[in-house]
Amino acid sequence: MNWLIWAGIVACLSPIWGALVWELWAGWVRPRLLAREVIRRQADAYLRRYGVGAEEMVFIEEDRAWRYSDSSEQGKWRRVRREIERLRKDRENCPYGECPSKPDDLRPEEHL
Repeated sequence: MNWLIWAGIVACLSPIWGALVWELWAGWVRPRLLAREVIRRQADAYLRRYGVGAEEMVFIEEDRAWRYSDSSEQGKWRRVRREIERLRKDRENCPYGECPSKPDDLRPEEHL
């Protein structure tokens, strides 16, 4: 009889665990499966198009994905926003050309 109680508990909790696992997959794992190059190209495109307002425009896209409950899109736009922040910090740390300590091709003139 004890196993019947545990089976009932597991059956009642399985939708909760299923939803949790699905959200972890859609919001955390799936966006990380996108290649870094795809995220970098998207960040470059937004920086070229919007300049100083690129971060705000990407945040608007992230908010829109959140409002439409699209966790994977929200995660993608979060990665793009972080890439824009990283590119801006690199540009601030190395304003006059290529830094020898940075292996990436992050010249400031290419990003604005």
